[in-house]
Amino acid sequence: MTDPQVRFEEMVKKLRERQCRMTPQRVALLRLLAASEGHPSAAQLYDRLRAQFPTTSLATVYKTLSLLDDMGEVLELSFSGDGHRYDGNKPYPHPHLICVRCRKIVDAEPALTQDLTQAVTHGSGFQVIGHRLDFYGFCPDCQAANGGA
Repeated sequence: MTDPQVRFEEMVKKLRERQCRMTPQRVALLRLLAASEGHPSAAQLYDRLRAQFPTTSLATVYKTLSLLDDMGEVLELSFSGDGHRYDGNKPYPHPHLICVRCRKIVDAEPALTQDLTQAVTHGSGFQVIGHRLDFYGFCPDCQAANGGA
């Protein structure tokens, strides 16, 4: 995990370079994203933000997430039946482990993707510009709760 303070400062700098307004709500959302674990949804981010800023709208969260996504500053993950989830700490493609029972999302070892991307590029002649690698199964907590699976 990238240092949340460093990641926060990177996002603030890039937004300021684009002359975006830095409202208290946007700053708080950037802090949440920089420290994000588990790849929260927009609704989860909104709920956390609303505790501190009760008048904040869900639209504000979506607008900021869209802006950050366009800038390459968040990684947006889309899952059928589970909507969109966001990673503001690691905004680059990396593999994920997804529990099909509790919907927990955990980052997998990134070296796996690098090796695979190189092999695909070398073997196919494609210039790979992006990828997505997800593994689905049962997390340790769900396995334990269900007697092993």
